[in-house]
Amino acid sequence: MNEFKPFDDRLAGLIAALSPANRRRMAADIAKTLRTRQQRRIKTQKAPDGTPYAARKRQPVRAKKGRVKREMFMKLRTNRFMKATGRDDVAVVEFTGKVQRMAKVHQYGLKDRPSLQAKETQYPKRILLGFTHEDIDIVSNTIINYISE
Repeated sequence: MNEFKPFDDRLAGLIAALSPANRRRMAADIAKTLRTRQQRRIKTQKAPDGTPYAARKRQPVRAKKGRVKREMFMKLRTNRFMKATGRDDVAVVEFTGKVQRMAKVHQYGLKDRPSLQAKETQYPKRILLGFTHEDIDIVSNTIINYISE
């Protein structure tokens, strides 16, 4: 059973009462809010359940000189790659373009080649997109605010 089924059942009737334009606007607001929350959570390097991401693999001592190390997923969480869209019946937060494959590898802990010449590497599971209880509360409150208008 889907864990959001009771949540969906309670709000489905109320959402259906909104006009299509209001539903589209509400879905867009929900998607933008969720994207912002996901970006903040990815920046803090934590999974939706609050556990920290697995640390990066240690680099060899003789790595490139002068290399500036960035935090994980710094570019991935930008609005350019993390899109938020809202339509009449759905609010979507997703990775787009070529980064979608990389995000999928980290989300599910799959094997991938970092470059064409490298051997396959098993990546640890780092959940990038997911719901927290606070996210569900924010979605509920947004829906209630649109219904009460």
